[in-house]
Amino acid sequence: MKETLTKHLQSGAAFTGIDDFIDDIPFDKLGIRPQGLPYSFYEIFYHIYFAQKDILDFCTADTYGKHAWPDDYWPKKQKPDSEKDWGMLKSAFFTDRKALEEWLNSEENKLEDVVKNGKDQTIFREVLLVLEHNAYHTGQLMILARLLGEH
Repeated sequence: MKETLTKHLQSGAAFTGIDDFIDDIPFDKLGIRPQGLPYSFYEIFYHIYFAQKDILDFCTADTYGKHAWPDDYWPKKQKPDSEKDWGMLKSAFFTDRKALEEWLNSEENKLEDVVKNGKDQTIFREVLLVLEHNAYHTGQLMILARLLGEH
């Protein structure tokens, strides 16, 4: 079961993983909001990163501070300030995803265990939450990539 969850964290079986196309989007297109859409590629990716990080911290951090919804979960800007900032955001996302995978696959953790900062939230529930959230928004990213002419 943990192997299956890990596979789905990485790319899933029914959708294209972020890894497969995130680097195809040119920096100058990251902040474009295609007609009729309220978000850019950057804004959605930041949201995915922040939510995944929040769940990882909720599950593993010694101290956890709750964030304000929705303000904290979305960036204040439509695009990153620099290519360096964009690279750091991508790196942080993949580093956190790897940490989540390692925590999930730790022999001491059982899927039915309640997470560190939870009341009744189990490891299984929290990993599924990340999977659903990332898959949903990865679909949006793919649509944005196509609308931007990049996939």
